[in-house]
Amino acid sequence: MTTALHIVCPHCDAINRLPRERLRDGAKCGSCHRPLYEGRPAALDSIARFDRHATHSDIPLLVDFWAIWCGPCRAMAPIFEQAATQLEPDLRLVKVDSDAVQELLRRFSIQSIPTLMLVHHGREIARKSGVMPLPQLLAWTREHVDGMKV
Repeated sequence: MTTALHIVCPHCDAINRLPRERLRDGAKCGSCHRPLYEGRPAALDSIARFDRHATHSDIPLLVDFWAIWCGPCRAMAPIFEQAATQLEPDLRLVKVDSDAVQELLRRFSIQSIPTLMLVHHGREIARKSGVMPLPQLLAWTREHVDGMKV
């Protein structure tokens, strides 16, 4: 029996059903026909988009709360981009501009940026603040995601 996963499109936010076995096959959205994974983080610029991805996707989200004016955030950006190429499609990497969606910072009591947070089915799994090198980011993420029922 094939298990279907719900994957939210990073472009149009449509919820797609995808057989687990096809997760790595370059799947496209059934609505907008764009790739579900492109090896780079998706920008979620509203609470509604964040909530849709956080609650309706069967794969965990790795969220980078950042701001353009933040030096450490700018240092973390290329590391987070590289992580997307190595962690997708097992996770969806997303960036949330803390200036554009301040309500999310209040909701999650985020005190500093950059803050990385793992979310699965709308529930926070883990969080870490500050810049970290790629090997540490990958190890931290895998430590919290390995063994999670997806």
